Amino acid sequence: MVVIDEEGKNLGVLETFKALNIAKEKELDLLLVAPNAQVPVAKIVDYSKFLYEERKKLSAARVKSKKSELKELRFGPHTDEGDINRYIERAKEFLGDGNRVKITIKMRGREGIFPEVAFEKLKKVEVGLVEDGKVESPPKRMGQMVWEIFIPK
Repeated sequence: MVVIDEEGKNLGVLETFKALNIAKEKELDLLLVAPNAQVPVAKIVDYSKFLYEERKKLSAARVKSKKSELKELRFGPHTDEGDINRYIERAKEFLGDGNRVKITIKMRGREGIFPEVAFEKLKKVEVGLVEDGKVESPPKRMGQMVWEIFIPK
């Protein structure tokens, strides 16, 4: 196996036993870095320090990664076609930014008797968002509201 010391210098191809002895002499550990390579690569490191550095890298990557927010757009069952198109454009912007989008149709009073109108409106929105997003949860009714969640493609 190819052995690399703690300073990054290549010690050449050594037998496993010799590499372990060198690591013990320096009071360090032998870490197999590339076990599947043609010639396996091992590195002499302080294992606890190595784990600390790996955790630090992971937490830094987690901080940098943007979390997907849930953006909500609300309108009623009698919202006109032009306004719905504007909501669809806004939803496309949110999906383009990597956010999830919740489309909510709120029915007031006796509008709740005809939930199929709200489901039709959601179907129009779904057709408008086919290219930019996909359905995360199908249309659901909760009381006087009907909603559907989309995620970016």
